[in-house]
Order: sequence, then structure tokens, then C-alpha cells
Amino acid sequence: MAEPRIAPYGSWKSPITSELIVAGTIGLGQVRLDGEVVYWSEQRPTEAGRNVIVRLTPDGQMTDVTPPPFNVRTRVHEYGGGSYTVYQGTVYFSNFADQRLYRHKPGEEPVPITPEQDWRYADGVIDGRRQRMICVREDHTGSGEAVNTLVSLSLDSSDPEQTILVAGSDFYSSPRLSPDGSLLAWLCWNHPNMPWDGTELWVGEVSGDGSIGARWKVAGGSEESIVQPEWSPDGALYFISDRTNWWNLYRWQGSRGVGDVEPLCPMDAEFGFPHWIFGMSNYAFESAELLICTYSQEGISYLATLNPQTRQLEPVKTPYTNLGEIHASPGQVVFSAGSATSPGAIAQLHLESGQIRILRRSSNLEIDPGYLSEPRAIAFPTENGLTAYGIFYPPKNRDYVAPEGERPPLLVKIHGGPTAATSTAFNLRIQYWTSRGIAVLDVNYGGSTGYGREYRERLKGNWGIVDVDDCVNGARYLADRGEVDGNRLVIDGGSAGGYTILAALTFRDTFKAGASFYGVSDLEVLATDTHKFESRYLDSLIGPYPECKDLYVERSPIHFTDRLNCPIIFFQGDEDKIVPPNQAERMVNALRNRGLPVAYVLYEGEQHGFRKAENIRRTIDGEFYFYSKVFGFAIADPLEPVAIDNL
Repeated sequence: MAEPRIAPYGSWKSPITSELIVAGTIGLGQVRLDGEVVYWSEQRPTEAGRNVIVRLTPDGQMTDVTPPPFNVRTRVHEYGGGSYTVYQGTVYFSNFADQRLYRHKPGEEPVPITPEQDWRYADGVIDGRRQRMICVREDHTGSGEAVNTLVSLSLDSSDPEQTILVAGSDFYSSPRLSPDGSLLAWLCWNHPNMPWDGTELWVGEVSGDGSIGARWKVAGGSEESIVQPEWSPDGALYFISDRTNWWNLYRWQGSRGVGDVEPLCPMDAEFGFPHWIFGMSNYAFESAELLICTYSQEGISYLATLNPQTRQLEPVKTPYTNLGEIHASPGQVVFSAGSATSPGAIAQLHLESGQIRILRRSSNLEIDPGYLSEPRAIAFPTENGLTAYGIFYPPKNRDYVAPEGERPPLLVKIHGGPTAATSTAFNLRIQYWTSRGIAVLDVNYGGSTGYGREYRERLKGNWGIVDVDDCVNGARYLADRGEVDGNRLVIDGGSAGGYTILAALTFRDTFKAGASFYGVSDLEVLATDTHKFESRYLDSLIGPYPECKDLYVERSPIHFTDRLNCPIIFFQGDEDKIVPPNQAERMVNALRNRGLPVAYVLYEGEQHGFRKAENIRRTIDGEFYFYSKVFGFAIADPLEPVAIDNL
């Protein structure tokens, strides 16, 4: 191998291109088991972001289940999830274009089983005895806020009848039938809570006619978050609760009342994650005697088995650091897996032998490790004597070294949510930067998940303060240690992360440029012009609106553009209902009027998050091009220019 060339950071030529990222990568998720047959969904950028259900049979035959133009995606809560279920070889799925549910039998065309109404469906479970599905329905037919209920509907396409089983709460999720079909469990919560703030777990008796009779609350409340209720094969109800600060596993043995709940494995670890989407699964039953689960500590995921009788937790050694989508059947567990150096995959673990088989990779690309930065978890001091966390990626490219004494620019990345988290999972979009000589800090600021409820609640009433402080302090920490160039700090983020970067650029002077992906600039607009799921989210992050109107104004970057003194690029979808385009456009116009360098890229037909291959490529390259113009470094490859005003 030739000696590395000397070249400034940012100018290194990399084999990790935007075209490679998009063409070679698919999104994997929503694992399901139907006997010995494994299903999952694939989001394919090269098919305009279409979501396809894939089936893998025991003989190794892998086939697409849903044909074009069907796109398996529900818009319940806008974020979706839980968009399909499988029962005895038949798939039932939500189609994005019309939001109707379809029945798809092998060898037949999909047939709609719901009427042409403005209804959306998610998180379905099949009641085989009564030949019906029980699911969440979001009703948009009336004026005002959508109405969420649990409904039952026939699996027969000729019967459009739907019955409301449970109603009265603002939100519902996770309807789950007991093995004998006599009990239904579900989660519900009300404004202003989000599901990670406070939910209730209920159980109801299923009457002979299929209606829900007597019902009672098992656990939860306004200060306790319950996630993922599941029935074990022997009829006990399990769930995850954060009642002791950490999301841990609990069991309810079937008598009425809260007092019958027992902890299974108390640990300072997260066995659950916030339910932004439906159908998340962090544990599953191989049998009544064996539970398979994943838990997270300090940003690293682990796989384990748990004996419910002895309550003995046994770690399972795997090469992965990011795990989820746990589904099990006798002798096996199927899950999504990733690590810092290998692309995400759907994997199958044979429990007796311990052997792991990869069923599907998100990418078949094989990249020389000489171009891959290995992440390092860091903890750094932040305001009020507290500690915050992040994952640092130094530049790495086997073909280059920087001139002596030069320190790399740093891109600080802010995850969305804000109640979410970043991880060490393999991320080509991060490696795109590091292989070009740009260091990356992925921040898990106060408010992120994975560090307990107390850490999560640092953001309560403090959005735009704690998150910004932690991002600033993480960047300064690395600059003070001499690992990055303190004069070339940039920041990017999407959605809620976009708000954090705009607040950081407006109210602090640490960063020299930034990129906002469908980010929030006006908190008042977000509070009054967004979808039901998040319409009261800001009550806890900022305060009730309009009672706390002054705080909303005080923390909204749009009102303080006179404090901005650095360039920003904005990327936005024109069909975004969560953060509408006017959020970006008002900020762009203000920057233009102030004479600051600004770029605005609007994508037709995109919603909250970009799914089309050409737009993903344009966003990745456009941001890099923007920074090259801001800092004046030469780029190794020709990129499509972005129009920059006032440059």
C-alpha cells in the first residue's frame, strides 16, 4: 500500500460516496414470525422509499410479498410503525397511498378489507377465533383533532363493519390478546403526556360477542411509562416500566389490581425505549420458561435470556452493539442487529448451538476498514456540575494524513425526538464525513433515552437550554483536548434536532455554520400547527401554551435572527405535516434579508424525513458542498452545486 498523501482535512477523496450510501443501503425493520417463516419490511430508496414486506421460508427462499405500487406504511401518529401483521400465511397491511388495510393471501392480489374512509390503522393483532383484527384506528373524518380508538374489524373484505372496543383516551397502542383469547391488554395515555412520560396498562375481559366487558388498570399513571405489554404462553402478562427510573421488566399474574405486579430483573439498564412508533419489540418468549430480551447500558445494547421462574438473566455473546426487533419461537430468536463496523442486519440465533445466521443485510457493501472510523463513547462535563454523553468519531482515511499541526473540523450531530438517542450502530452517513477528514460528535444530550428517566427528564421545561448547552460543551470539550479545531465547529440535526441546531446558532457563538433538516424555528407555530400525537409535547418541554407564550417566543430562533452571524443550509419536504415548510421558509427569508449566507433545498413529495434516493444523495452532498464553500477547502470530487444566497 502506498504511503498516505498529505492533504488538508475535508479535501480527502473517499470511496464512501452518497451514491454508494443510497444504492447499497436499505432500511430494515418490523420483524414478524409466522411459525417457521420469517418476515420483515424493507425501505428501498431506489424505489422512491417504498416499504416492501419480505418473506423468508425455512428452505431459504426469499421473496417480496407486497407488489408495486403498494407501500406498506401507516400514518397513525404520522410516525407509523406496526403497519402489518401475519397470520397463518396471510399478510394484513396498511397501504400508504390510501391508508386502507389490505389482505394478501399467497398467490393472490391484495384485497382491501377496510372502506374508503379517512381512517388510519396500526398495531393490529389477529383474533383467529373470531376471524377479526383488533387494532388502533385513527379517525380523521370529523373536524378538529383526530379520534383514536381500539377497534375490531372483520378479516372478510365483504364485511366493512367495524366495532369500537375501547374509547375515551386520547391515545392507544399495543392491543394484545391472551393466548386463550379471553383477555385483551392495551396501553393508553392522554394529553399532555407522551408515551415516555406516562401511560396506563389496562386489561379487559373479552365477552362472548367479542366486546370488552369488565376492565381494570394493571399499572401505570401520569408519572410512569409502560411499554410493550406481552402475554407469555402460559397466560401471564409481562411489560416494561420505568417506575424505578430505569425501564425494567415486570410481570402481572392475572388477578385484578395493581398490587399483583412483580419485578423480574431489577437493573440500572434500559430494557425498553420510547414508543415513537408502533410495534417495537425488545423482548419475546421462546417458551413459557424462557424469555429473550435486549437491554442497553451507556449506549451499548446487549442480548440476554431470562428464566421467568428463577429470574436469572444470562447474557448472550454477540458481535453486535445495537439490537432490537426481538421475536422468538421455539429454538430460535430473530432480531435486528448492528455494530460500529458492520451494516445493520436481520439475524437469527439458534439457541441451542449459539450460532448466528444473517438473514438479510441492510447493505452488502464491503468497505476497507482503512476508511472506517471507530467510535469512542465519551462523557463530558456540562452545566450545573452534571455529565452528558456522546459518541466521537475521529477522521480516518488510509490514503491521507493531514498537514502537521492541523486539527480537523468537527461536525456535531443532534438526534431528533428530542426524546430519542444515538447509538454506535454502523452509519455510512457518519463515515462519509470522517473518511473526508471531518470529525463527528454524535451527542446524547440531557433528555436522551438510554440513561434512565432522571436523565430523560433533564429536558423537562428546558428544551432549547439543556440540549444546546450539552452540544456546545461537547464540542468545547473536544476542542480543549486538542482533538478538533475549535474555529471550525459545525452542527446539524433534523426535526427536533434541527431546532437544537438553530437555537445553538442563534443563542450561542460556538459554531461557525450549520445544517437544518426539517427543523423547528418557531415554537409557537409548532405548538399550534402540528399533528395530534405531538400537539401537547411542548407542554413538558417548554410549558403549556398559550400560558407560557413568553417562553415560546424567548426560545424561538425566528425572533432573534439579529443574533445570527453564520451560514445555514436548510433541507425540507413540501408535504411535511410534522414540521411544515413554513418553519424553514421564515428562517430562510430572515437570513436572506440580513445578508447572511443561506441555502434552501425544498423537495417535492417528501414528508418528515427523506425517502427518495435522489433527495438523500442531494442532501448528503449538498451539506458537504455548503461547508466546503463556507470554510474554503477544496473537495476531491465534483459535486452538484447548491445555490447559496449572500455568499
